[in-house]
Amino acid sequence: MNYHQKPCVYVENLELKINDMEKSLDFYESVIGFQVLKREGKRAVLTADGQTPLLTLVEPEGVSPKEPNRTGLYHFALLLPQRSDLADFLKSLIENNIRIGASDHHVSEAIYLQDPDDNGIEVYTDREDSDWVWKDQEIHMTTERLNARDLLQAGTEKGWSGLPADTIMGHIHLHVADLERAERFYCEGLGFDVVTSYGEQALFISSGGYHHHIGLNVWNGRGIPAASPTSIGLAHYTIVYPGDQEREEAVLRLKGLGFDVKKFDDIYAVNDPSGLNIRLSSK
Repeated sequence: MNYHQKPCVYVENLELKINDMEKSLDFYESVIGFQVLKREGKRAVLTADGQTPLLTLVEPEGVSPKEPNRTGLYHFALLLPQRSDLADFLKSLIENNIRIGASDHHVSEAIYLQDPDDNGIEVYTDREDSDWVWKDQEIHMTTERLNARDLLQAGTEKGWSGLPADTIMGHIHLHVADLERAERFYCEGLGFDVVTSYGEQALFISSGGYHHHIGLNVWNGRGIPAASPTSIGLAHYTIVYPGDQEREEAVLRLKGLGFDVKKFDDIYAVNDPSGLNIRLSSK
């Protein structure tokens, strides 16, 4: 099943505030393998297929360093179509001496790294969903050491030549201030389901039975404030609903919970309880 199209609700793209456009573009093009779709001054839209925006970089006037212990981005996660793609990516990182982390989550294999502004990035491939383990409506996810040697054996002779055209935004993982309030907003309001929890530390939520479209954690601390508007980090991200009706229903639920939802053009915007800005779109 494709968990990033109708009838699922999923994350499509995001915008990041960065400090130095040239430095960031060099990283995102040469290390990650994005293409520049469009650039206007201090704003650049990045793509994998030459058409679809996945990541927008913006260098605001008076940008300030990333603030510690704030709500915001833990990482965004790019989902590669094939395990061989992840193997080729890993080999490229090793050859270029890029510092990384790597994990086996049972549902997926993942590589982690940081951009020049310390924004977190995950690049991963899913295992077949028939191999995912569910119990009492919760999915089994773990964090174990990635078997890098086994993964590298899946690589191709061609090697890494940039993000494959069908790379998508697989999920986003966020630092929030309060898990209980976040769960109410994201599940009762936006309509996601909790698929697993790490006690009082983290929640993973999804639509349509995916292992997670959004991760929420309090690892930066409980009750932490939102980052200042000029701080490096997440500006906003976009959630896509399968149609206008489903999106309107979500807007009504959010308003019923007391959240201020604004509309501009054909997009709704709302801040979650931790001050993170979300755009609501529909296909």
